[in-house]
Amino acid sequence: MNGPFQRDAVDILQTRLKRGQISRRHFATGMMMLLGSSALGLRAGPAQAETGQLVFVNWGGDAGPAYDAAYGQAFQEATGIAVRQDGSGPTEGAIAAQAETGRPSWDLVDVDPFSAEMLGKRELMTAIDYDVVDRDKMRPGFGWEFSASSYFYSYIVAYDARRFGDNPPTSMADFFDVEKYPGSRAMYQWGVGMWEAALLADGVPRDQLYPLDLDRAHAKIEAFKEHVIGFWGGGADSQALLMNGDASMALIWSTRAKLIEEDSEGDIGFIWDDGLIAPGAMGVIANNPGGTEAAMQFIASAQDPEKQLVMFRMLGQGPANPAADALLPPEEVRYNPVDPDNFAVQIPLDMAWYEENYSAALDTYLGIISA
Repeated sequence: MNGPFQRDAVDILQTRLKRGQISRRHFATGMMMLLGSSALGLRAGPAQAETGQLVFVNWGGDAGPAYDAAYGQAFQEATGIAVRQDGSGPTEGAIAAQAETGRPSWDLVDVDPFSAEMLGKRELMTAIDYDVVDRDKMRPGFGWEFSASSYFYSYIVAYDARRFGDNPPTSMADFFDVEKYPGSRAMYQWGVGMWEAALLADGVPRDQLYPLDLDRAHAKIEAFKEHVIGFWGGGADSQALLMNGDASMALIWSTRAKLIEEDSEGDIGFIWDDGLIAPGAMGVIANNPGGTEAAMQFIASAQDPEKQLVMFRMLGQGPANPAADALLPPEEVRYNPVDPDNFAVQIPLDMAWYEENYSAALDTYLGIISA
C-alpha cells in the first residue's frame, strides 16, 4: 500500500521545493544523505550501521529531506546517534529479505501496519516497546504490536467545481452516481479503499463495512468500470486526469488535495465525507544492527507534535499525535485528514482485514479492471 503513496510523497516534495515552500538547505542536506545511502540497499551485513547510527529506510527520492528535517537532525542532537536515510524502498519482500539473513543492514522502516503485523508473526519484526513509545501520543486504535503509527492520509473524492460547484458531491454514493453527476471518473489502480468506496455506494452502512464483502464490491466495480477513464497508480496521474478535464471526479490521496486546489485555482474541489483513512507507521527490523533501544527511542522522539507538523507541511501527512491538531492554524486544518472534524466523517481502513485479505483481493480487482 505504501510504496506508490510514498513515491507520490517524493513528487509532492519536489513540487514544494520548486514553489519555494521548503528550504533548499533541507533539500540539499537530504540529497547528500540520499546519494550516500543509495548503496546501502545494495550490500548486506551489519557493517552498514556503524556504532551510534540508525538506518531509516523510506521510499527514496526527496523524501529524505523531510524525514531528516522533521526527525533525524533533532534525534542526533539529543542522543548523538546519527540517522541515515536509505531510499531503497522498504517493500514487504525487502524487509523480509533483510531480516531473514539474521544480520540486517536496516534498522527502522516506513511500513504498512498490516505488513508489519504479518512479518512480526514470522519473527522478522521487533515488537514495539510501549514502555518507551507512548500510546497516549497516538490516536486510539492506531498502535499495533509490531508498528507504531507515524502519519495518516486518506482516499477522498475530488471533483470538478466548474461543473458541480453549486451542488458538490457529499458521499461515495455521489461518486458512483453518473446521472446526478455526469462525466468520467478516475479510481486507484491498486485497490486500497476502492472496495470500501464501492460498498458504501452500494448501501453498506459505515459501521458494517468489515469484513468486506468482496463479491459485492467487485460486482459494483465491474458494473461501474465503463465510466472510469483511468485507473491511476500515482498521485500525479490522478491530478492530471482532473486538471486536464478527463475526469469529472476522482478518488485521490488527500496529500494531493492542496496541490490540486492550488494548481487549478479552485476549479478542483474535494470533500472529506466518506473518506477512507490509511495509517503509515514505523517499525523495527528484527536483530537491527543499531539496537532495539536506540530504534525505540527514535520512534518515541518522532511522536513530538511539532516534528510531525514538519512532515505535514512538507508532505501533507496527517499527524499521528492528536496533540498536533490544536497547533495548526485554520487555513491548514482543512487539509489535515485527521483533524477531528475531518476524521469524524471518514472511516479508517481495517489493518487486520488487509493483513489477511489484501493479496487475494488485489488479484481479483486487477483482473476486473484490466479486462
